[in-house]
Amino acid sequence: MAETTSPNIGPALPASPREMLPQELPTSQAEEQIAVATQWQLMWWRFRKHKLAMVGSVILILFYLVALSVDFLSYADPDASEAQRSLMAPQSIHWTDNGRLSPYVYGLTGKRDPKTFKRVYTIDPEVKIPVRFFAKGFEYKWLGFIPSDIHLIGVEGARADETLFILGTDVQGRDLWSRLMYGTQTSLFIGLASVALSLFLGVVLGGISGYYGGVIDTVIQRVIEILRSIPTIPLWLGLAAALPGSWSVQQVYFAITIIISLLGWTELARVVRGRFLSLRQEDFVMAARLAGCSQMRIIFRHMVPSFLSHIIAAMTLALPAMIISETSLSFLGLGLRPPAISWGVLLQDAQSIQALAISPWLLIPSIPVVVAVLAFNFVGDGLRDAADPYG
Repeated sequence: MAETTSPNIGPALPASPREMLPQELPTSQAEEQIAVATQWQLMWWRFRKHKLAMVGSVILILFYLVALSVDFLSYADPDASEAQRSLMAPQSIHWTDNGRLSPYVYGLTGKRDPKTFKRVYTIDPEVKIPVRFFAKGFEYKWLGFIPSDIHLIGVEGARADETLFILGTDVQGRDLWSRLMYGTQTSLFIGLASVALSLFLGVVLGGISGYYGGVIDTVIQRVIEILRSIPTIPLWLGLAAALPGSWSVQQVYFAITIIISLLGWTELARVVRGRFLSLRQEDFVMAARLAGCSQMRIIFRHMVPSFLSHIIAAMTLALPAMIISETSLSFLGLGLRPPAISWGVLLQDAQSIQALAISPWLLIPSIPVVVAVLAFNFVGDGLRDAADPYG
């Protein structure tokens, strides 16, 4: 008896081989795909297998999206202070009202404590202030040139900076949520700028040291040893004392970036030097010399790209060290100073045990520091494993 098949039922179409990892393909097809894959494709396939690195990548993308949208995410001017709102506790947002989605916050009533003479704020359950998304607030220029006054959240019928305090306020009555957004932007971009300058110095000086050798190599290596032998805390103290107190925020920002970069390029330079010492006798370098290529072209066009993946992995692992350096300097009062806003500047208010006992929310800026550093380390580990030719 002939078998019948339904015309509506058939085998599922396989995914495109380009969309599948090599281990998901048949053996012969996987070997063929690996044989023709580029170095970057092989790195991407290995990186995708590192789950923590993928999670860290998503977290870092979110961090830098926040850094690009701080004005939109902030509902209050980060520098607007009010002494009567000093050290207010974080305020809860209630998302439902009578069973329907309608976010709101309770009003606050301030009165003077007769014993301590401090202003104490209590919740007024009779006053409900609606919270709205994409509300209007203070004016700003997104990305520096697009004027807008739309913010992610705001309150209806009142000023957000007078009624909404998601993370509470600091000693001067400034909104901690808005200041944390701006601090995230400053700390993350200082890390990027410092790593970019360290990358340039490390590759150029390390490449020259390893390629030419001789006296040039000796001088550069002695400079690296001197820089690495100087204790960091006394060096930071001296450099901080050398910065004029009359400098603007932008000048201090630039100076701190230069200082961190000048201390961070030495390790990468030694890695690059070692790679150049092993590569300068390779056949492709000799062929480039015979073809008449200039020495700079041989260095930057032929030798550096051969281990570019290792440089990227090293820089990803160096980024958290740069962020920690800036945060530590600012926390100790040696780096950025108010009115600049960074994670370290925000944590200056949490230096004493008494301040933490009275207002523990001042320690909240330490959370993004820990999360960002862990995410950078996870991504760096993933890139290092993906770039390993013996992996």
